[in-house]
Amino acid sequence: MGTSSAFGGQGGGTPLVPSWLGDDGAPPAAPDGTPPNVGPPDGSPADAPTDGAPPAAPPEPPSRPPIPPLADPARFSAARNNFSRFAGSGGSDRKSLGRAVSHYVGSSSGGARTAAARMGSARGAGSRLLGFLSDAVNRGATEALRALNLGALAGRPIEEIFLGLADYVCPDGGSIDEGIAREAFIETITDLAGAGITDLDGLTADQMQTVFELYATNAIEARLCNDIGAKTITLPSDSREAARVQAQLNDFIRRGVADALTTARAAAAALTPDRVLQFVGRIYEQAFGILQIMGEAEAEGA
Repeated sequence: MGTSSAFGGQGGGTPLVPSWLGDDGAPPAAPDGTPPNVGPPDGSPADAPTDGAPPAAPPEPPSRPPIPPLADPARFSAARNNFSRFAGSGGSDRKSLGRAVSHYVGSSSGGARTAAARMGSARGAGSRLLGFLSDAVNRGATEALRALNLGALAGRPIEEIFLGLADYVCPDGGSIDEGIAREAFIETITDLAGAGITDLDGLTADQMQTVFELYATNAIEARLCNDIGAKTITLPSDSREAARVQAQLNDFIRRGVADALTTARAAAAALTPDRVLQFVGRIYEQAFGILQIMGEAEAEGA
């Protein structure tokens, strides 16, 4: 479960979408998109008089986004308890898995849109990965790598190329949010061979979708596990049962991501660089909505 072992879970009172969480996990810009007023470049006060003119009026304080209200401290409890029951069953209690996922999206995260907004750095990383893959499909791997000043990787094994792309796709900034994005990317690299993707040259549109599907699945799984807190979940002591629990969770999430991508196939085919981030955000939102529906159906035994 990737990054889940490194974090004990979100505090219940943490805002649903922290104010610092942007598309890349970076601090958000001012509401009008303008940079903050930092004064003249020579270091003199911005309101210093010139040529005997009267001093200027004090500048207005910068407009900042409101601090998000604290969320319900117990909002992760239902998802955490149900996932513990699923894990404790060794993966046989599918109803508890369904309840865990549906509670996580609906109650813990405040719905699919907010859950998607919480992906933070994983949205930015997903857009950079998808943009690179789209360029590789359209112009070839060599030209796509040259555009990133990574031409020396052309012709190398695909795992080596992806490792070389890591700092571009998901810069390591040290925060939990950035760690989730990076760990999801590393796990995606290990998944490539199993998906039959071994050569970046001649990458097809279907393979591009598969790579992004793997990444989004790993990112959502890591986000969920970090939020509900792996250290507070009772996992099976048997390593084979623990692996089965993780595999079932990953497969459940991947089905939701795959369905979201299937509905957006036409948009993916016409993807342009300026629309990649919006497309990725929409995929995450649709995937969370589908996962909530799937979870509810699983919980009812459908």
